[in-house]
Amino acid sequence: MSIVTSSAVAALAFLPVKSDAPDERHGTGSAEGGAAYRELALFGEVLEQVRNRHVDAPKDAQLIRAAIDGMFTTLDAHSSYLPPERFDEIRRQDAGSFGGLGIEATVEDGVVKVTALIEDSPAGRAGIRANDRIVEVDGKPISGQTLEQMPALFLGEVGSTAELAILREGVASPIKLKLRREIITLGIPRLTFEQAVPVIRLASFSEQTQEGMERVIRAAVDGAGRPPAGIILDLRNNGGGPLDQARRVADAFLARGAIFYSRGRDERMSRYAAHPDAVDALIAAVPVIVLVNGGTASAAEIVAGALQDRRRATLVGTRTFGKGVVQTVIALGEHAGMSLTTARVYTPSNRSIQALGIEPDIEVVQAVPEAYAGKATVAGEAGLARHLRGEQGEATFTSSIYVPAAHADDEQLQYAIKLILGQVHHAAYPADIENDQARPLQVQLR
Repeated sequence: MSIVTSSAVAALAFLPVKSDAPDERHGTGSAEGGAAYRELALFGEVLEQVRNRHVDAPKDAQLIRAAIDGMFTTLDAHSSYLPPERFDEIRRQDAGSFGGLGIEATVEDGVVKVTALIEDSPAGRAGIRANDRIVEVDGKPISGQTLEQMPALFLGEVGSTAELAILREGVASPIKLKLRREIITLGIPRLTFEQAVPVIRLASFSEQTQEGMERVIRAAVDGAGRPPAGIILDLRNNGGGPLDQARRVADAFLARGAIFYSRGRDERMSRYAAHPDAVDALIAAVPVIVLVNGGTASAAEIVAGALQDRRRATLVGTRTFGKGVVQTVIALGEHAGMSLTTARVYTPSNRSIQALGIEPDIEVVQAVPEAYAGKATVAGEAGLARHLRGEQGEATFTSSIYVPAAHADDEQLQYAIKLILGQVHHAAYPADIENDQARPLQVQLR
């Protein structure tokens, strides 16, 4: 789903919405259950004392909500309660179309920090940048609030306006902008041709992604009248989305074998595999390059890792974000819900993505203009205060998220084009799908 959360990258890998929470009490002994009930009794006593004795007579709903929010702060950074406005936002964004500004953000030390901008959005055209700090929305300070408490920043009626005050490093005074909300379309692959090389740009995932991917792959072949010399799949700054769509996108390039594995708290492994179809047969002999950077996260990392492990594609760019966990959105009644981390994911060769990211086969670091120096990088999942620990180690790093608007200045893209056209050479290109190095996942992972 393409949704801004408390992570450093806005869109996550989600499983379908569940109508209620699964019963996972198996293995919980009576002593453990008794202790939980005693703690709940203590909570009830504290709540009653606060309700009856606090000098300002707090409202029950506020106390309960604060307690729920506090519970989630003990979990990982990607688990959160979803009040009605945020729950509705998730469903709209998952569908791939909604009214908004096109901002993806996180909260750091009580301050809203822009992490990415949706392409061709009001925020992008207004000049808002990654790492800008939003301090006011419609004249009201938002410091100290959670993203859930400021839905107007992300969602609103098409045609309505929002006034933002932004702090930017190196600029003395706040920048004030008035933006008009538009239809934000997510997860639609876009096809362009650079020197006759088809470039498929996928900025996020939504329920519309698979159909769009099949369409642009066919168009990439039909545009030349024959299979192209190579295809570039651009996943830079793609924060993720529905897990099933990640599987389907990878399947469009693969005819067989594992795409990824997942493992939940019960230690059972789930395998997601590719199957032959007319789309992958159409480009079976076409080399693929995947562009990645520090903004490539979650579902996008699953696709990149699968194509790399199965030797179907060569990865070019910089290390990815490193979010290798999956959230299940659970409905709580009709309008509210919760996003709960329920599984870890692994590439076909048993690599954990969590807190490590995926290293490209060919590292190409984009030159950054002076105006963006020191501001166009992200620290990755391992830099989040409440990230789940990586089982296979962790990598603390910063990775670039800067992508030039002009294709001629895009060094990663231009290098990929030169590889395909044979103007430069590297041992990692083309990937040798006949020498698939992916190995079976071990059943027990510790």
